Amino acid sequence: MGDKTLSDLSEMMKKIDFCMLETHTDGDRIAARPMSTNKDVEYDGSSWFFTRDDTRMVADIRRDDRVGMAFQGSGGVLGLVGKPGAMLSVQGRARIIDDKSTFADHWNKDLEYWFEDGIDTPGMVMLRVDAERITWWDGMDQGSITI
Repeated sequence: MGDKTLSDLSEMMKKIDFCMLETHTDGDRIAARPMSTNKDVEYDGSSWFFTRDDTRMVADIRRDDRVGMAFQGSGGVLGLVGKPGAMLSVQGRARIIDDKSTFADHWNKDLEYWFEDGIDTPGMVMLRVDAERITWWDGMDQGSITI
């Protein structure tokens, strides 16, 4: 078992743009969908995602704020050969944020592809996921931290 700090995990996460965000949905099932970190990964235990307020994911979070996130980096030669890339599993709680100043703090121009009116896009919200536990694997090294 290895020892990593939150700062170490932040360095690992900087190299991973997408995660699978998992929510508890109807019938106590788990639903997952890809979400981009938008390279907003100066990780302090909170992850930020832009979405729309009319999605199933937001409805799930309104009902049950427990979420999971699965991150997988590439390893070896383009992730195909050799050591597998770093993988992280984050368990935490999500909050729905509807605040334009927070949108502006996390905005980058690439988001205009999905949110054509920028921070003024109707129905846009952010999710803030506060980690409670992070488990990681990096080659033969693995461990977890509680936040």
